[in-house]
Amino acid sequence: VQLQASGGGLVQVGDSLTLSCTASGRESAHIHVGWFRQSPGKEREFVAAITSTGMTIRYADSVKGRSTISRRGPENIVDLHIHTLEPDDTAIYYCAADRGRLPMLTSAATYWGQGTQVTVSS
Repeated sequence: VQLQASGGGLVQVGDSLTLSCTASGRESAHIHVGWFRQSPGKEREFVAAITSTGMTIRYADSVKGRSTISRRGPENIVDLHIHTLEPDDTAIYYCAADRGRLPMLTSAATYWGQGTQVTVSS
């Protein structure tokens, strides 16, 4: 499974942004996908995750209520939409996946994308 994250960029406080994770390769339609982020000097942290069927979704408290994770099934794409962006949302965002576990911990993910930078300017 290969993962490609996209959609990052420079935005203003209060803006919205949608990140996309495109999966390809064998079994890419049957993976559970999670988003993580890492700011300079900090540990990589969980943001949101969705099962292969889309039936189970989890969010970190830091983005709960202002983010939505969803799947575009036929295209094997998982989108993460975050609104009301804050400076603390500035980070490199990574998508990750696993065939058996919902990746809410970095140790639970087998596959990783390369990351996309999100910078929230005040």
